[in-house]
Amino acid sequence: MILPITLTMAGAATLLNIWLARRVGQVRMAHKVSVGDGGNEALTRRMRAQANFVEYTPFFLILLGLIELAKGSALWLWIVGAVYILARICHLFGMDDRGRLRMIGIIVTLLILLGLALYAIALPYLERGHTAGPSVQFAQTR
Repeated sequence: MILPITLTMAGAATLLNIWLARRVGQVRMAHKVSVGDGGNEALTRRMRAQANFVEYTPFFLILLGLIELAKGSALWLWIVGAVYILARICHLFGMDDRGRLRMIGIIVTLLILLGLALYAIALPYLERGHTAGPSVQFAQTR
């Protein structure tokens, strides 16, 4: 089964991570720091922007993929995916300029993850006639 929403967002997230890595590399080269941050605040901020992205994005992609697989609302998932990527871009620029973009990125990211988590928890029980636990048919075949 092809998961077009998840595949698209995974591709976009990978491109964004490459961009984040490039931004870290630019500061490393400019300040001749090959390991660590060398006490350079700009480098620390860019490293944290990338690390923060890497910390949250796997949860986002796993939830997105599982919800898509479980036949969650496609339109809602497309919107959530696009907003997540935009929120992460806001966060990375906010890490550079210490402005509101960082806070916007953080809040939107956390709200999206919360929404996906709650949707993932509720989705199996939203189907009509679905009951929790092992199916009776499976239990009878044993």
